[in-house]
Amino acid sequence: MKFLTQNDPAIDALFGEISPPAAMNIGGSDPVQGLGNFIAFGINMFILVAGLFLILYLLWGAFDWINSGGEKEKISKAQSKITHALIGMFLVFAVLAIFNLFAGRMLGIVEEGGSGFEIKLPTLGQ
Repeated sequence: MKFLTQNDPAIDALFGEISPPAAMNIGGSDPVQGLGNFIAFGINMFILVAGLFLILYLLWGAFDWINSGGEKEKISKAQSKITHALIGMFLVFAVLAIFNLFAGRMLGIVEEGGSGFEIKLPTLGQ
């Protein structure tokens, strides 16, 4: 009677090779690079969603201003929406600039590539 061992080719033939899960395989075979790509994707999606919300809120304020009919209270509410949208836009750009300065220039973690941010997570040496 023959017992199968861990390095037996019959086990690979029977069950197949073990590979990392697809979610961690974003950056190739290196899971650290995959996690960095996942974080960079999250940052890019944050920028996109924040930009869309800022544009929509700005347009909503402009629409309210147009439909105010000259009433002072409605005009002030519309101006408030437009002001808040512009402040939000400034805050998003300021946060991204500070993040890029701190993580990119000081720590060297973030690099800007052709497809957006590329994050190099620090690892322990082998």
